[in-house]
Amino acid sequence: MDREMQPNGLEPYLSELSGRLNQLLQTDGLHLTEIPSLHMMRATATSEPIHSMYAPSLCFIVQGAKSAALGQEIYHYNPTTYLVTSVHLPIKSEITQASPEVPFIGLHLEFTPDQILDILQHTELAWPEESEPGSGIFVGKTNSQLLDALLRLVKLFDQPAEIPILAPLITREILFRVLQGEQGHLVKQFAVIGSQAHAIAKAIQLIHRDYSKPLRVEELAKEVNMAASSFHKHFKQVTALSPLQYQKRIRLQEARHLMISEKMGAADAAFQVGYESPSQFSREYARLYGLPPKSDLKQASIQ
Repeated sequence: MDREMQPNGLEPYLSELSGRLNQLLQTDGLHLTEIPSLHMMRATATSEPIHSMYAPSLCFIVQGAKSAALGQEIYHYNPTTYLVTSVHLPIKSEITQASPEVPFIGLHLEFTPDQILDILQHTELAWPEESEPGSGIFVGKTNSQLLDALLRLVKLFDQPAEIPILAPLITREILFRVLQGEQGHLVKQFAVIGSQAHAIAKAIQLIHRDYSKPLRVEELAKEVNMAASSFHKHFKQVTALSPLQYQKRIRLQEARHLMISEKMGAADAAFQVGYESPSQFSREYARLYGLPPKSDLKQASIQ
């Protein structure tokens, strides 16, 4: 997005962030940092869709633009907006604006429900009202307070000895600013023990833990103290997927990871993640990734 089109107040922060991160990130790809919850991405070209599991996190863009798809919904964000995933979600993302002259630069800051609960307990922010769970993903509007805190977090890389003390404090401030926003309740809801949203978050954790085992939705609903019908409805409200579709995404992503990183054969990877039929695995893999496993891996090795 052109600087002239940015809302008043954002330009100074984005300009300094761009300058610092362009110096810090000299190569394309994912960059881990001394702050365990923060990693960065740089790209000098737009990307093909990438399937990955997003942990609860805040995704900021300093330069360029990106889209994230969940179910039938596509979320677009850029330096004036940010993406929030409040629970683990299988996202199909795509860098939509990047060039060698102005690389895409993004920051990904993970958080936990306990961090959100701690903020609610120690501030005067309103607790979420009991209601049906809302979506586990949304796009919010960036403001100068958020960018100021984000800039101070990035500046800590100049003083690494200060990171253990100050990074948690600044991260807490960033989360506080997000909770203050119009859609802050969509983050708060998953931290409140006893809420329906918290029950869905617990169910998501259980699916992750046992994704290779057969999923019995009725038993999972009982595990989180919900009726099967309402559980199915609320799960889809949060994730845009049914529990079985969600488990399938985890299995397929993990199988692809095994085939690429560990050079595992398709049949072995299928069995490893819980498939009993390699042919079913191949069909569902092609439906998600657009190619059967062998062809997809061949193409991935060329890129």
